[in-house]
Amino acid sequence: MRQRKNTKPRRAATRVLVGAAVVLLAGLFFHHYWLSLPVGTGPAGPPVPRQAFSRPWTDRPVLLVGLGDSVTAGFGSTRGHSYFERLVVNPPDEWPEMHGISLGAVLPNLRWKNLSVSGSTSPYHLQRELPLIPKAGPRTFGVVVMTTGGNDLIHDYGRSAPREDAMYGATFQQAGPWIAAFETRLGTMLDRIEAGFPGGCAIFLANIYDPTDAVGDARHMTLPPWKDGLRIHRAYNEVIARCAADRPFVHLVNIHDPFLGHGIYCRQWWRRHYRRHDPTYWYCTIFEDPNNRGYDAIRRLFLLEMARVLPSQMTGPAAGRTPASAPHE
Repeated sequence: MRQRKNTKPRRAATRVLVGAAVVLLAGLFFHHYWLSLPVGTGPAGPPVPRQAFSRPWTDRPVLLVGLGDSVTAGFGSTRGHSYFERLVVNPPDEWPEMHGISLGAVLPNLRWKNLSVSGSTSPYHLQRELPLIPKAGPRTFGVVVMTTGGNDLIHDYGRSAPREDAMYGATFQQAGPWIAAFETRLGTMLDRIEAGFPGGCAIFLANIYDPTDAVGDARHMTLPPWKDGLRIHRAYNEVIARCAADRPFVHLVNIHDPFLGHGIYCRQWWRRHYRRHDPTYWYCTIFEDPNNRGYDAIRRLFLLEMARVLPSQMTGPAAGRTPASAPHE
C-alpha cells in the first residue's frame, strides 16, 4: 500500500511566500503612490505671451516690494530662482520661451526691495514688514507682491494647542474669531500699503495653496490629522478673495488652483486633481514651500496678472525718464 506524502509543510511554505509577496507588492505600491514624489524637469505653469513684454509699460519710476512669508522670500529655491527674483530678471538658465519676459524688461526705471521673512505670520507682516516699505514720491508707482496667511494655518503642526497665528488642529468654531481678525488685519495692511504710494500702486495678492491636493490628509507625511483643516483653509482664501475684490488697486493671484495635483498626492491617478500631462511635485522636501519648478509656476501666474492690469494702471503723469535711485536691494 502506497503511503501518502505529507503536503502540509509545502502548503504552509507556499502561504508564507504568497503572503510575503503580497506585503512586498503592497509596500511597493504605497511607496510609489504615496512616498515617491517626482519633481520632474522643464518649465512649469502656464505660458506667458511674449507680446505683452515686447515694449516698455511705462517710463515712470517703479518700486517693486515683496511682502509676506517664505513663499515671497523664496525658501526652497536655488539662487536666482525664487518667484520674486524671476519677476525682476531672468536667471542665466532661463527656459527659452521665457527669455526677456520679466518686469525688468518692461520697466526701465525699476528698483526693488524684498521685505518678506520666512516663517512669518500675518501679524508680523502688519507690525514688522509694512513699516519698512521705502517712502515713495508722487511720481513713483508701487508694485507690491504679497503672500500672507499660510503660516497662520500650519504652525506649529499640532505640536501645541491651536492659537490665532498657529492654528493647526483647530476646530472651525475655534478658528471663527481668528478668521475674522485675519480679514480685519489684511484689510488694514492693504489700505496702509496703498496710502504709502501717493503716485499710485497695484498690489498683487496671492491666495494660499494646498499641498494635500484638496485631500486634507497628510498623515503619511507624519502630520497629525486635522478634521477642519480644509474648511479653515478655504475660509482664509475666501477672506483673501474678498479683500482683493473690495479694492480696485488689489489683484488676486490664484496660485491655489494651479498647484492642485502637484502636492503630496501628485502620483495618484485616481484623484480628482491628478495632472495627467505633468504629475509632478512642485514643493520642496518639507512640502511647505515650492521647489524651483513651483516658483517658476508662481512667477508665471504673477506675470500674467501683471501684464493684464499694469500697462493701463501705470499710465499717468511722468515727465521723462528718471533713473532708478538705487539698484536692487
